[in-house]
Amino acid sequence: MSDDATSAVLTERRDRVLVITLNRPEAMNAINGDLSGGLWAAVNELNDDPGLTAGVLTGAGKGFCSGMDLKAFSRGEDIGPMLEFVSNGAEKPLIAAIEGFALAGGLELALSCDLLVAAEGAKLGIPEVGVGLFAAGAGLFRLPSRVGYAKAMEMAVTGDPITADEAAERGLVSRLTAKGRALDEAIALAERIARNAPLAVAASKKLIRATQGATEDELREAQKPFMKSVWGSNDAKEGPRAFAEKRAPEWTGT
Repeated sequence: MSDDATSAVLTERRDRVLVITLNRPEAMNAINGDLSGGLWAAVNELNDDPGLTAGVLTGAGKGFCSGMDLKAFSRGEDIGPMLEFVSNGAEKPLIAAIEGFALAGGLELALSCDLLVAAEGAKLGIPEVGVGLFAAGAGLFRLPSRVGYAKAMEMAVTGDPITADEAAERGLVSRLTAKGRALDEAIALAERIARNAPLAVAASKKLIRATQGATEDELREAQKPFMKSVWGSNDAKEGPRAFAEKRAPEWTGT
């Protein structure tokens, strides 16, 4: 990864939580090649480190992310790593902390997270139709199940955003905060998640995600590998033992 890619996305470890910061505030954290590569590297750090249970994705400056850097797009910069993230997300729970705005590809990054925490008044939208494009980073697929068909259609064809307040009412945002408090609330939520067994948390996340459009029989099949890996783990033994001994469990992720 280039030095520019490293500085475009910052990471900070807080015990079992990884805070990932999109760091192009002068460009409203717009997605260029460096930010794309830095984001995917940070997500893989979260995925691959057994000492991490959850992550928080946030943006430096006044907002979360304004979407594609159209100048970088016109230069043909590689944003393939960002598309990998949008397609696959993270293997562990990842929380978007949104201040100010999450627009176009920025909202699609947030939709690729598992939970959204947003500050009052923040704007969330997919305005791509206004510049001759459409939300090709899965926003059109994911919004209907998050905000309802009618509102998703309206957002898609008008390009008009909704506020975090309305997004919370519709279930898109799980926690609504005062301005300036989204990151603190998202970290607190991630720390709450990180008190639980890492393998069990990751399995629960994947199975909840899998429920979209799947039958119960398909989900039972999807659950079988986790019954072996999670229920047969050291953590599955440690949890009941710690409960019986009235102490906090010591998770190893194995």
